[in-house]
Amino acid sequence: LGYSFTDTSLAQAAIMHPSALDDGDFEYSYERLEFLGDSLVGLYTAEEIYRRFPLLDEGKMTRIKVALVSGISLAAISTSLGISDVIVFGGSEKGTGKRGLQSALENVYESIVAALYLDGGDEVARTWVIGTLGPHISEDYALEAENPKSLLQEVLQANRITPSYEVVAVDGPPHDRTFTSNVVADGEVLGTGQGRSKKDAEANAANDALSKL
Repeated sequence: LGYSFTDTSLAQAAIMHPSALDDGDFEYSYERLEFLGDSLVGLYTAEEIYRRFPLLDEGKMTRIKVALVSGISLAAISTSLGISDVIVFGGSEKGTGKRGLQSALENVYESIVAALYLDGGDEVARTWVIGTLGPHISEDYALEAENPKSLLQEVLQANRITPSYEVVAVDGPPHDRTFTSNVVADGEVLGTGQGRSKKDAEANAANDALSKL
């Protein structure tokens, strides 16, 4: 990391998968640190995008941020930094062939940011985030055609929520159908949309949910 911890227990907790606690050798996993780190990563990247692209509107800045802090992006950056080699897994997770490695890579990136923040302060954490994520910030993300379903999924996955879609009504004759779809997460209807096809109805439901969120 290019940083030496004063409180080494923070560094240890930052790389400790929850399954490691089952073995009784450790007291804390990265979960609490990840909670804090998620907000810090969002703050630092949003601020950097805001400063770097003064002419972009909110929607385009959001697209860049969502692409940058997505689970896929953070996991890839963690891998490139060698973080996968130092995560401590417990026996239960090792027995699955480390199926949770990808999500752990994302989580540990965020927990490391929180550990740096708590031990070294705001500037230390910010410098590391911009140093590791900064080179991947690109205006190209803002120019890509927006897929509302993909964007909604990225937004919700930040909170470990996966949306699903359900057709709740089909109206009109076979040659002129109107579909109505809901997007649902954790049993709650987040948005509703209509369209001449199931695909269009789902996209409009995702747009409705995004506007409310």
